[in-house]
Amino acid sequence: MRKTLGLSILAIIISSCGQQAKETIVSSEKPKISKASQQCINCHKIVTPGIVTQWEQSKHSKITMAEAMRKKPATRLVSAETVSQDIRNIVVGCAECHTQHPEKHKDTFDHNGFKVHIAVTPKDCSSCHPLETQEFSQSLKANAYANLMKNPVYHTLASTTVSSAKYHNGRVRLGKATDKDFMTSCLKCHGTIVKVKGYEEKDTPFGKMKFPVLEGWPNHGVGRINPDGSKGSCSACHTRHTFSMEIARKPETCGECHKGPDVPAYKVYMTTKHGSIYKSVGNHWNYENPQWVVGKDFSAPTCATCHVSQIVDKNGNIIARRTHKLIDRLPYRLLGIYATPHTKPAKTFTVKNSMGLPLPYELNGTPVKSAVIDNKELNQRMENMKAVCLACHAQTLVNNHFKEMKWMIDYSNNQIAQTTNLLADVWEKNIEKGIPQGQNPFDGPIEKLWTQSWLFYGTAIRYGAAMGSADYTSFANGKWQLGKTLKEMELLKNIKYSK
Repeated sequence: MRKTLGLSILAIIISSCGQQAKETIVSSEKPKISKASQQCINCHKIVTPGIVTQWEQSKHSKITMAEAMRKKPATRLVSAETVSQDIRNIVVGCAECHTQHPEKHKDTFDHNGFKVHIAVTPKDCSSCHPLETQEFSQSLKANAYANLMKNPVYHTLASTTVSSAKYHNGRVRLGKATDKDFMTSCLKCHGTIVKVKGYEEKDTPFGKMKFPVLEGWPNHGVGRINPDGSKGSCSACHTRHTFSMEIARKPETCGECHKGPDVPAYKVYMTTKHGSIYKSVGNHWNYENPQWVVGKDFSAPTCATCHVSQIVDKNGNIIARRTHKLIDRLPYRLLGIYATPHTKPAKTFTVKNSMGLPLPYELNGTPVKSAVIDNKELNQRMENMKAVCLACHAQTLVNNHFKEMKWMIDYSNNQIAQTTNLLADVWEKNIEKGIPQGQNPFDGPIEKLWTQSWLFYGTAIRYGAAMGSADYTSFANGKWQLGKTLKEMELLKNIKYSK
């Protein structure tokens, strides 16, 4: 009887192990690639093997839409509830992105029997990611091109910065900024307008082929205006063709544009305690979990932690919801002449102060109430941000941090008001010609010092305070530089006025 019982137990164990093995086997099936995408891959393995390899490493190549949509809401990376039947049971390949809506893309061309477009746009991505696309469209980033090029104040500043100068007869004179000047500088980040300028024939390993000639390309600027009329480029953060969540969550990606000195977020972050932790142990973190578990997947915030990603605790409780709007946790707008409560409209060029200038504040620093969020919204966004901080820090520390940040915002605004008052005196005495005379307010020597005072030094103080970098609030483009600039403005004003 014992022998029979022993055999029975052994049989149960073997059966149990077999069942367990069956459940844990990873499928070795090849991804279900559409015939169209496979045809692309067959050729591009020869023409652009790096792109094919990147795609093969991506989630797009490993999971069908049907499988992605069956995941639990918290871990889903697609927000579409339904998709067309022709893409439901295949992985997302070349054709699924580059042949969508050919009639809407002005860069569509005939290519080996397909209607192909070069620039993949948020409209294309919205087939699978509609919520993310909608949120992103409401962000300042999607409107980055217009917020620069349609704002007369910032456009003049940008023109003064990127145009070439000529020294003639003892004077330096600025030339007119060209499209090339903008495309190769500011618009690399803000985004260009991508236009089809014609077609050209090129030699390829498969013979001569005709391709469109695009103006404003290559560009993955976050506010790019695409040939299908859409705004933005998802690849600004989700680098093609891996579209890796890890790349999007690492600060180096944000640092491509947010490096300074006008937007020094990346450099400031790297000098903070959080940046030190990231540099020391960040290579051990798990960046691929859609539900980013604080304390488990990562132990210090990156840019994405505070501004984008869904953050949860070890029990799955949501600390901060994922957002591609990017301002839901931002109570203040730190950029600009003055820091204010964050602007209401994403199209910031539409706001007007009492002088008719497209700025959310008066030249003395007073916010324009109709242009900025109210206290209720400001406090809600502050709580959203504090919730992330409180996942690791005590309430007293968090409250004191944001109290100090507000002190530094007020300090920087007050000091910038002093440089602006001095500049107003310069204009009144006609020492240099600016806004009152209908002239460029950024091209004179004193005007340039004034621009530095807020564009570099005021911004550095605010970012340093927001992220906890004492050097940036003090000497690295901080209080020292701001005070020095004010004295230089005074000296130059007195010299020029005495002549």
